[in-house]
Amino acid sequence: MINRAAESTLLRLASQFPVVGITGPRQSGKTTLAQHSFPDKRYITFDDKNMRELASANPIDFISAFPNGAIIDEAQKVPDIFEALKYHVDQTKWTPGKFILTGSSQFRLKKNMTESMSGRAAFLNLLPFSICELTNAALLPERPYPLIFKGEYPPLYDPEKHFIPHDWFESYIDTYLDRDVKELVKPDNLSTFRKFIQVCAVHSGQLLSKESIARDVGVSSPTIASWLSILETSFIIHFLEPDSNNLGKTVVKTPKLYFVDTGLLCHLLRLESVEDLLLSRHKGAVVETFAVSELMKQRMNQGRKPNLTFFRDKNGFEVDTIADWKHTFAIEIKSANEPESKLSSNTRKYLELRQDENARNAVFYLGGDSMTINNTAYVSWKDWGSFIP
Repeated sequence: MINRAAESTLLRLASQFPVVGITGPRQSGKTTLAQHSFPDKRYITFDDKNMRELASANPIDFISAFPNGAIIDEAQKVPDIFEALKYHVDQTKWTPGKFILTGSSQFRLKKNMTESMSGRAAFLNLLPFSICELTNAALLPERPYPLIFKGEYPPLYDPEKHFIPHDWFESYIDTYLDRDVKELVKPDNLSTFRKFIQVCAVHSGQLLSKESIARDVGVSSPTIASWLSILETSFIIHFLEPDSNNLGKTVVKTPKLYFVDTGLLCHLLRLESVEDLLLSRHKGAVVETFAVSELMKQRMNQGRKPNLTFFRDKNGFEVDTIADWKHTFAIEIKSANEPESKLSSNTRKYLELRQDENARNAVFYLGGDSMTINNTAYVSWKDWGSFIP
């Protein structure tokens, strides 16, 4: 098993809360992480019909049958189990880390836990592998584009499986539509929803335009807003909001859309090889998507909010990402291989506008070495996942 950076965060949360839910996209390794982190806990899955029927028949007695707690997989398949967990926590001694819940349907799992377990449960959002995790497992390729093209979903790195990315992503999308989206979208709209996902891929790394997506898909803007929420909740996409610092009245207020995994993104863009990616007009947007995803994983693996924004004014001046962490960092993301000084021009201009003596700037680029030149950090792609301002 590849060690997960989020394991220490999971253990930290489990040392405080009696129930911890692990959420994240399908196939991100949630169950594997839970079992590896708590090897002595009983593992139960409600995919097992017998277990599901036992839990449904008498949820309170079912939970009481595990005095040392348990890992409950696919917990959302027995909705009454959440009220039973609440009752159990309230009626017994407060025991941190007693129950660990996972599930493939983020919508129902998080909704049920949020409604029933307020103050009693914590959440860990687990995304696919990061650069740091692949580096520690000696699985990071020498060049960035093969990694960007393949993506970082754990099954693609399982030595006992030999998935071809194209085939795996086709199956992944089918499963996602059948098991997650079908609950939220009318059956006769599923094929349109598939088209919608592909249209969104073209918009990754761009300002969100619901009207443009609606025209391309052939549905209304309110429908697009609802469908975008589905993709975001299921960790297929995420948004960067515009920088809220008051640097002028001409600041753009529209968020930017990004996919969480560039392998899925490349598949949806119908790129069939690394060479296709290198020649694609979407190359820059895909690289930017990859960098933003790595920054987000670093924060979420620590159990923190991403706190990532971007800056763009109505004259077109833009800084790709603003990381408001210990220090504020203005980050420009480039597909260049050399740390040229011109790459940092926008971030330096942003620092002048912001006039914050603690703010700093960085350029994420595709070269092999990280360095500092004239107070600008040039960060190699290999270090994007461990960038710590």
